[in-house]
Amino acid sequence: MTDPSRNRIEFKVRGRHALFTDPLTRVGGEKCSYHVPTYEALKGVAKSIYWKPTFVWIIDAVRVIKSIRTQTKGTKPLVFSGGNDLAIYTFLSDVEYQVQAHFEWNRHRPELDDDRNPAKHNDIAQRMLVRGGRQDIFLGTRDCQGYVEPCAFGSGSGHYDGAGELAFGLMFHGFDYPDETGEDKLHARFWKPTMKDGVIRFARPEECTIRKFVREMTRKAFVRNESLRAVENEAAVMEASDGLD
Repeated sequence: MTDPSRNRIEFKVRGRHALFTDPLTRVGGEKCSYHVPTYEALKGVAKSIYWKPTFVWIIDAVRVIKSIRTQTKGTKPLVFSGGNDLAIYTFLSDVEYQVQAHFEWNRHRPELDDDRNPAKHNDIAQRMLVRGGRQDIFLGTRDCQGYVEPCAFGSGSGHYDGAGELAFGLMFHGFDYPDETGEDKLHARFWKPTMKDGVIRFARPEECTIRKFVREMTRKAFVRNESLRAVENEAAVMEASDGLD
């Protein structure tokens, strides 16, 4: 297992709107956001900053900086069968979070053992974070654009500093993908988070005891230096591009 303190990133993510929901229940119709981000949504943000199948992002904690506010809007979702439907979505409005995360090697990818270079991966992740991420950042859905930048977790003041504990009941935590479990099945995880003074410490995926089978799924194959660029080559390309800036 990698050392969390050595392979950690800390970042601030913000946006005008966010929509954090249970993917199993948000097919069509009205959608209403949870009041706080889900583990899976923040993992998606970390993967948009930098990701390779060699490792798995573990989200340690999130700190809610701004007050929790909602905004209801009528939207016109894409209807594949035609028509002009109107749906009511309840978004979170004007959000800002501090996130602490680290990566661990994906033990279900032994074929990528040669790609396990913690210093190189960490360096690329930090560089990508400074650049605002390798891919576009979304807060729960593509309708909600997000922006990331480095920060020191716990720095500055937050709206819920000293506010005590607040429980949110049963919430969607994330998905167990075949790529990360070794099983050809997709499961959804659930848990009961508690926010203390604005900070939620996430349970690790294997600590979530409430699971639901979704469907059969097989993992994608990767081959280093063929379908996957070696981390050393990736770092060299990035260093060369930095030299041109």
